Amino acid sequence: MELSAGADLQRETESGLNVVENYNGVNDYIRFGKRGELASNRREEQELGMLCLHILQSCLGLINTLMIQDTLALPEWRDVLTDADRRGLTPIFHSNMSPYGEIQLRTDRRLELTGLPAAGH
Repeated sequence: MELSAGADLQRETESGLNVVENYNGVNDYIRFGKRGELASNRREEQELGMLCLHILQSCLGLINTLMIQDTLALPEWRDVLTDADRRGLTPIFHSNMSPYGEIQLRTDRRLELTGLPAAGH
């Protein structure tokens, strides 16, 4: 019984560490141009940089969550993932973005992230 509790604690600890490492990896990816370093010694500028990084990662997590939800809502995914598989999903990934600062903003159309048609279409 004691061995099982220790193994469960180890799995939970490793899972938490994986989440943090993934989070830090995405931060490093986003800050690629700065090699992950803060460019200033001024506390206010460092704080602003970290707050901007937090906002970017939150936006990335939101967009990725909406894309995952749309994908999993498709009929072909209905019976593919188990509950354990779903718990293992994370919206913190960066394979769908570029770290080089190139952003294409299309204000003439909306992202179809909810599966619902955009207004007026």
